[in-house]
Amino acid sequence: MIDQHAPPGGAAADLPEVYGVLGEFTSAEELIDAAHKVREAGYTRTDAFAPLPIRGLAEALGFHRTRLPLIVLLGGALGGVGGYFMQYWMMAVDYPMNIGGRPAHSWPSFIPVTFELTVLGAALAAVLGMLALNGLPRPHHPLFNAPRFSLASQHRFFICIEAADARFELENAREFLKSIGATQVTTVEY
Repeated sequence: MIDQHAPPGGAAADLPEVYGVLGEFTSAEELIDAAHKVREAGYTRTDAFAPLPIRGLAEALGFHRTRLPLIVLLGGALGGVGGYFMQYWMMAVDYPMNIGGRPAHSWPSFIPVTFELTVLGAALAAVLGMLALNGLPRPHHPLFNAPRFSLASQHRFFICIEAADARFELENAREFLKSIGATQVTTVEY
């Protein structure tokens, strides 16, 4: 029987009951400073939450470029190649027809459909790739269990060190967030 309350990704015995530690800050400057300090301390599985976009926050957390452009390129290439060879198969191999004396493999007439299927393949790859890379759909996130996390959409700034981080130890992470200026530190459970 599957435990529907277990954390995602495996058996409940394999994963910790704690999702991470959440530190609350009062300003964007404090959040960026904290993100730099968290990164310098060697934590790599972190995330930050703010009510507004903050320039430089992603770099401070050490986020790398996304793989989404490559996924979109591959989706577009697959759509274009698939569209071209679909038409080639139908017109030259499966059911060749002599239309106005043109050759069965008349590539200029294949261009519009090839272009449209390239765009369709890229668009579908963009949407599906974005959903997959963001781990969506995820109707509930463990951070929603933190009592003050709803303030992240109003006027507070948060940084989370996840328990999946190789350096994570609960008490050390809590004390570290307090030492870098977190006004409140919360342990987030699944």
